[in-house]
Order: sequence, then C-alpha cells, then structure tokens
Amino acid sequence: MGPDKASDNSRRNFLKRTTVAGAAGVAGALGINAVAPSVLPEKMVFEKNLSFWSRVLPSPNSPLSKDLDVDVAIIGGGFTGLSAAYYLKKNQPTQNVALFEAQRCGNGASGRNGAMMLNMTDDRFLQWSGDPEMDKRIYALTLDNIRRLQALAAQFSVDAEIEQNGALQVFNTKKDAESGREFIETIRPHGLPFEYWDRGKVADAIGTNFYEGGLFDPGSGQLHPGKLVALFKTAAETADAQIFEGTTVAGVEEGETLRLTTADGKTVRAKALILATNAYTSKLGYLRRAVAPFFDYVAITGPLSDAKLAEIGWKKRIPFNDSRTEVFYLGLTKDQRIHIGGGLADYEFNDSLETPIRSKRRCMELREELIRIYPTLREEPIEICWSGAVDMSLDQTPSVGRMGKHGNVFFAIGFSGHGVNLTSVFGRVLADLVTGSERDWGWGWGWLPYLNRLPPYMPNEPFRWLGLQLATEYYRLTEFK
Repeated sequence: MGPDKASDNSRRNFLKRTTVAGAAGVAGALGINAVAPSVLPEKMVFEKNLSFWSRVLPSPNSPLSKDLDVDVAIIGGGFTGLSAAYYLKKNQPTQNVALFEAQRCGNGASGRNGAMMLNMTDDRFLQWSGDPEMDKRIYALTLDNIRRLQALAAQFSVDAEIEQNGALQVFNTKKDAESGREFIETIRPHGLPFEYWDRGKVADAIGTNFYEGGLFDPGSGQLHPGKLVALFKTAAETADAQIFEGTTVAGVEEGETLRLTTADGKTVRAKALILATNAYTSKLGYLRRAVAPFFDYVAITGPLSDAKLAEIGWKKRIPFNDSRTEVFYLGLTKDQRIHIGGGLADYEFNDSLETPIRSKRRCMELREELIRIYPTLREEPIEICWSGAVDMSLDQTPSVGRMGKHGNVFFAIGFSGHGVNLTSVFGRVLADLVTGSERDWGWGWGWLPYLNRLPPYMPNEPFRWLGLQLATEYYRLTEFK
C-alpha cells in the first residue's frame, strides 16, 4: 500500500476528515459541545458476552465483598487489565494489586474480537508512514510480544492456540493491488519483512480468487481470544494479583489516594488507578473526547469437514483482511471453523453500548460476504454471530500514559483492530509507568510515539453522531456497491 493508498483508504482519515470538518466546527460555534455530557449523561451498560470465544472463558471469581485498600487498582478484566496486573506483580511482587471487572474477565472486546494477532499499530501496519526507522522499532516491539505470549503459554501450560503463520491484507481492486506493489518497492530498502503476493499466490494460500493480490506479514498470526483471557488471568492470579468479578466500579474520586465506589456501595482506596476499560472508559467520565465506541460483528461456522476444507483450499490457516475502509476479516480455527468479522460497523448515539437494532442485519451481511468469497459454503450454516464494541480514535493511533490531577491515573486506549497483540504490550507499558521503572526496557522511553499523547479532539453529541454517520455513509456508498 503506497503513500497514496495510505492517505486515501484508512479509517483514521475518513473519520478525521468527516467528523472534525463536518461536526466539530459547528459544535464549537453553537456552544452546545461543552454542555453535552451533562445534558446527555451516558448509561453504564454491560451486556453479556455470547461469542464463540466466550465458551472457554474461565469461571468468574466472586465479587468484592468489603472495602479494600490497595497500591494499584485496575478497572477492566480484558487483555490490557489482566496483563497489567500480571506484569505489575511480576516486576514488584510486594505491590498490592486488585482488578475489578463488572461482569466476567473477557466480557468486552478481548472476548469478542476477530482473533487476528497483528504486528505494529493500525496507523502504521502495511502503510507508508514516512519514518521507516520508527516503523521497524514498533514492528520489533510487537513481534517480541508475540514471542512473550508464546513463552507465557508454555510457562503456565495454557494453550491459547497461538499460531504465527503470518497474515494477509488482500486487495479488493486492481488499484489497491497496484498501490500494494508500490508500497513494497518503497519499503524494500528499509528492511521490513512484508511481501507482495499476486492474485495467484493469494488464491493458492487462502483458496479464493476473489482478490487482486495482497500484502503478507510473516510475523503476524492468530489465536483463540477466550483462551488468551484464561492465560492472562492464570498468570495474574499465580503472581498473586486479586481479581474481583461481578464488581462494577461506578465512580472515581481523584486524590493522592484515589477513592473508587462500586455500584453496591463498596469503597476501594488506591495509590494508583489503571483504566483498562477500552470502549467503556467514558462511562467513568474519562476520555470521552478521545475515542468513540463502534460496534463490530463476527460470525462463525460449525466445524468444516476435511473434504469441505480441501475443496475450499485454505492452507496454513493464514488469517486475512480486505482493503476496504470498513474491512472484512477472516480466520480459520484449529477445529476447522471459518469466522468472518467486520464490514459495516455501527456507532450508537451518545456512545451507547446497547446492542444495535441492526445487529441481525449485520450478521446476514457477514454471511453474504462469506458466500461471495467462498461460494461452496452456501449450504454451511452460521453457528453463532455476535457483536462487540471497540474504541476508535479519529487518527486510529493508540495512546498510553498517565493523567489526572495527581498524575496517578493511567490509561491505554485506541487499539483500533490491533488489540489482540497490542493490549498486552501496553499492559507492560502501564506496569512500568505505575512503578516508575520504564527505563528498564533498555531502549528508554523517549522513542515511543504513543506515550502520554491523546488522539485528536472528538466533538460531543449531537455532532459526534452526525459526523460519524456522514463518514460511514460516504464510504458505504463508494465501497459497498
């Protein structure tokens, strides 16, 4: 994907152009933007995870039953929170660390995603950033994290089905394919391992001639998200972190000692707080203007027979995503199920996290796309389809750092489709930031471009909803014909 492609066809640019230009200016002029959060308070909703991956989530722990004093409190029991808890206890065993999850660990995006384990960050992956040295460092960081995941799985004897067979970004149009060739020529002198695959090589790998070519990253792969949740929960508890599930933190009062209040009236006092809350972060009054929750959808077939899989011709279980703005992404599990996700995503007014009324239609659209890609699957039923919210920033760039009046509130947001791998990278970053040991990483922290930054400003309602609707409708008219 060459420089032109990178600027023309990415979610961060369509969101940024349309939402900022079409909404923020109007909002500021009218003066409504500043008062919107108080006029339109957000509802705190936690819908049960019914995904295929949720079937193997670990049994939930008991809720918090009494007031508690800790060194570090973590809100959110997904990849970010669980990995941060593990690394905090691993690095400083004397720290008293407690994690609070409103439902059960893996209830949010960590247990509902498309299972692709991608390197880099969305703003740089298979795109020309103009800074190849930084790209190489970020690639190396995320590639190293996959090795850490593999080592952790071996250490705790938890098979998270981690497969590093590479991943493909396939091209829907000849124009996209040509841009892909140009991208490879641009980055070739800089040592990144990406490859251009022509139409025939793509078809030989994934069994469909639906695409015009693709870019291959040999270092990426896939895993089982529910089992990765189990791995990090096992690791955190073995390191003696406390985990309370069915415990909703309803409010945070900042101070040198933070005071957290649960929905049933318990109090937690902590010296530091990690917000590992992804799309739910604004419900606690934080980072509303930095990210917006989008609903994505995933569907999965039943196990396919050996004969059916041979007929399709998908080899080596290489996952792939296409080159649309609202991408489709597919994977093949170890028990021979095909899952497809993405496509048309939905933003609900006022950052709502209640399942959109369009969810059934979106699941039908996933099946239709699956049949277009693999016509021989027409008679294969979809076993289950689910939705989940992810936090999206305007520039599709993640952020990790500290904030708050006393500098003791820590956050990680904006993973934008790369969270399966990147969340536990940022879990390590958060652990180091909390303990003040970030320099132990050897490289030092001056190089990381995502540290202590916030994404571009995102307007409040009603202009947020208006801008995002305009953006998504434009691309649907041009790309989903």
